[in-house]
This record gives sequence, C-alpha cells and structure tokens, in this order.
Amino acid sequence: MKKKGSIVKISGPLIVASGMQDANMFDVVRVSHLGLIGEVIEMRGEFASIQVYEETTGLKMGEEVYTTEEPLSVDLGPGLIGQIYDGIQRPLTEIERISGAKIERGVNVTALNEAKKWGFVPIVGVHKEVQAGDVLGTVQETESVEIKILVPHRIIRGRVLEIKEGAFSVNECVALIEDNQKKIHEVCMKQKWPVRKLRPYKQKLIPTEPLITGQRVIDTLFPIAKGGVAAIPGPFGSGKTVVQHQLAKWADADIVVYIGCGERGNEMTDVLHEFPELIDPKTGYSLMKRTVLIANTSDMPVAAREASIYTGITIAEYFRDMGYSVALMGDSTSRWAEALREMSGRLEEMPGEEGYPAYLGSRLAQFYERAGKVEVLGSGSQIGTISAIGAVSPPGGDLSEPVTQATLRIVKVFWGLDATLAYRRHFPAINWLNSYSLYQEKIDSFLDREVNEHWSSMRFEVMRILEQESELSEIVKLVGLDAISKQDRVVLEVARSIREDFLHQNAFHEVDTYTSLEKQAIMLQVILAYFQICSEALDSIPEFERLFTLPVREQIGRMKYVEEAKIADEKKAIITILQESVTALKEGKC
Repeated sequence: MKKKGSIVKISGPLIVASGMQDANMFDVVRVSHLGLIGEVIEMRGEFASIQVYEETTGLKMGEEVYTTEEPLSVDLGPGLIGQIYDGIQRPLTEIERISGAKIERGVNVTALNEAKKWGFVPIVGVHKEVQAGDVLGTVQETESVEIKILVPHRIIRGRVLEIKEGAFSVNECVALIEDNQKKIHEVCMKQKWPVRKLRPYKQKLIPTEPLITGQRVIDTLFPIAKGGVAAIPGPFGSGKTVVQHQLAKWADADIVVYIGCGERGNEMTDVLHEFPELIDPKTGYSLMKRTVLIANTSDMPVAAREASIYTGITIAEYFRDMGYSVALMGDSTSRWAEALREMSGRLEEMPGEEGYPAYLGSRLAQFYERAGKVEVLGSGSQIGTISAIGAVSPPGGDLSEPVTQATLRIVKVFWGLDATLAYRRHFPAINWLNSYSLYQEKIDSFLDREVNEHWSSMRFEVMRILEQESELSEIVKLVGLDAISKQDRVVLEVARSIREDFLHQNAFHEVDTYTSLEKQAIMLQVILAYFQICSEALDSIPEFERLFTLPVREQIGRMKYVEEAKIADEKKAIITILQESVTALKEGKC
C-alpha cells in the first residue's frame, strides 16, 4: 500500500479524502493509523468519497488514507464451509479469538485458514489440454461437500505441465499450466474474485426443475425453480425469518449461503445454535457441513450491508461453478436498501421515491440477476444453479413502497406474508390469494411426470376451492351460513380442511417440519377424495351436516404428523373408513 491522500471531510461512515486523483472507483483503501477498511464509491477530481466498513468514531481531519489499488474481493477456496463471516468476509470466530467479544476496529484477518493443509487429489494428468473452468482436482472439505479446484478464468486454454498430489495450504502451488501464449501459470487452491464482478459461464438456461423445500404451501401452490428468484415481503412479526430458516434447513440444495443483512443479532444466534444440531436429511451430517453464514447485523456498521449482499452472491457463484445447486437467503434486502439510502444521502445525491436513490431498482436487479441456472465453464456440459430468496421488510406492511415494488418487478415468485394469518398462528403465513409463481407451468409438467400424473390438476382444484371460499365468506358475512347451498357448505368445509390440515405446518414438529412431494400428493388426494365423496352424497343424506362431523375428519387432520414410511397405508385406511362412513349415513345406520 502507498499513501494516496488525507481526510478532508467526515460524515458518519462516509469520508472524503483529497489527493486521490490516481485512485480507481471501488478501490479498497485503509483509513488512518487504525487501518479501517473502506471503498471508493465516488470520484470528483482529486477528491474521493469513501464508504468505511467500520465505525469512524475518533477519526480526525488530515489523517492519511492508503489505497490497496485492488477492488473489494473475496477469497475463494477450501475452508469456506461452516464459516460465519461479516459483510466483508472477515471470519467472526477468528476475530473473537483475537479481540474478544467486541470486534476491534482495523483488525486484519485472512478469510481462509492459510496454515491448514488440505488433501488435494488430482483428476487430470500431465500434458492434459485444459480450459477455463475444467476441474484439476478435488478436496474433501467436509463430509458433505467436495471442493473442485478449477482452472482459473484467466487461463482460457492451456496444457498441464505439472500437477501434485498431497496435503497443501490454500496458497501453495498444486499445478503448473502453460497457456497458448507459452506463459506458465502457477495454480493454487485459493483464488480472489471482485465481489461486484459477475463470474462468467457458458450460457444461461431456463429453470424447469423445482427447488423442493418441504413446505407444502410453497411446493404445491407457489413453487420456486432451481435457479429461480423469489421474494418474501411481509410486515414485522409475520414470519419472514422463520420461513427463510426453514428453506435454509430443508431446501433441496447442495450448498446454503445465508446472509443476515441488517437483521437482529439474536436471529443469527438462533441460526448458529440450530444449524449444527440439525441433521441434513440428504447426507446424514450436520447442516453446517454445507452452509456458509454471512452476518451483518443491525448493530454493525451500516456501510458493510451493501458489501454483505455481494460477498454472499460471489461465494454462491463459486460453488455454482463447480456444478452445485446453491440456495442463497438474503434477510433482508430492505435493510440493504436502507443502507443505500443513507450512503446516497451522505453523498448528496438527488433522492428518488421515499428518499431511496434513483438507482435502487438497477442495484436490486444486479443482485437478483446473478442467480439462475447456467451451463458452467469447462470442457463438459455441467449445470450449476443459484436460487436466490430475498426477504423484504416493508414499513408497516405496505407492499406499495419502493423496495417491494422494485423487487417484484425482478423476481418471479412472490410469497406474500399476511400478519392476520401470523396472529392466528398459521405458519407459514403465506397468503394464498395474493401470492404467485411464474415458474408454475414448467414445474407442473415436471411434477406430473416425476411425482404424480394428477399433480397439476389437484393443485388447480385446491386453488379453485380456496378462491371460492374467499368469495363465499363475504356472502356468509352478509346473509349467514344457512342461506347458502349445500354444495357451497361442502366447499367451505373442504377449504377449512385444506387450510388447517394441509397448508398449516408446524416448523417445530419433527415430522411436520418437512413433507416430501410424495406425501404432499397423498395428502391432497385424501382431502380431494373427501370433497368428491361429500359432493356426490349430498342429495342422498337428509342431515348432510353430519358429513362434516365424521370421526374420519380427525384422521385427515392428523395425516401431516404421520411418518413418510406409513403415509401410503394411512391413505388407504382413511379412504376405506370414509367410504364406509358415508355409506352408513346413506343407509341410516349411524
């Protein structure tokens, strides 16, 4: 580093330094003798505006600013899994070891453990022709995740001159590659990548396969595709964070990247305590064995919130390039937008709607567009995906505010949380009347083919019943329950069963917390069978209300607590009892 300038203005996390005419936009700088980390975000002649990612209390005019002459970058390599980082990829566990419970300013620690040796196993031989993105070898980082060491993007094509096997640190050379210009490159297991730069790929593909979450209201009614993008807007206390925790725990993804951006510290503490204890149903090991956590809580410097989002998506792209399916949770993008608004105000930029900067929409798009299903670089045709799910916290639950509206213009899945449902203890509190998924058509055809041939028709029937219930509820409020037809009474009863027995899910019950697609299909078949049998029997049973008090209703309600291995037998038993009970009513035997 060399001296570039000195501080001439301090405004919270924003400082202005003079003598910076040779600096570049987005250069990382060190501020004062404390070595505070900052980033150049505006240039005006010799003056550079710098957002500082640490507390600026105690800084003085005239203090020196040093530049690293490099953009904000992350270290990628073995050692990421199981870590908890701050917004600029400093490992918080290592910082705690150095400075104690309170993070000291200017602390400088490496993102990856550079002393640890990793077992590298080559899969290509000497003289092998390779290209960018090809796998040179593997490292078994955890029991759940195998890291693939790829040919760096700077080497478009080349030939392997030497490759080693054994235990190496992330900075040691494991291979020598000669490119087409006869230049020899040393390849180590660690690589640096600028967080604001998209990692390249061959081509982007249309997502068609569902990201199975085990949450019935999502998988059945409003699914997200692998490589899709979704938003979870909702007022305070409606369960955004709990939904994201559930998705992080159970989503059908190889890697989970969880970004806590401006949220309460106790929520990240819950994640840290829960994830190591949870057993991954796919691998049988702890969930932390395939998870990376990024914590930039509400009491941390506001400027680092923007960086945390880019840090997370860059780490996700690194695993995507290995051909993995990555689920990325951003909680919440509203806090990130608030950080943008604060920094924009300090830069004295022209404010847009509600004070947010005019570029709010484009910044959100830059983040979400980095998700997707892609064919990754390399000589094969391997597919990698990033599914991005962002929570939005509109003030007062107002979905017309700028962050929510800008997000909805970008994402294709909208899970609208409803405070009324949350207060009724209905979880997940996703409102089935205003939520939607634009991946529905392609995913329906996939599930019809792979799970149950009647999946899409059952889902359509469920949505029709729920929408009809909404209309009938308004009529019942005006004229009373006795004024509607028998068939409408059946619709109301079946809709109640769908809401309470299918859509309602207990996140803390060991069986109900996750439901496979096969079990979801069976539950729908039973509920719709009850609907059909009741509809057909209406005219032949004088006291038709007795259809709604059959003892078998209790069994239908408890299907969600039945273990996966027993659910098929339970279905047969319920259908048999249901048919016998209705026959007995017709014959007047009960």
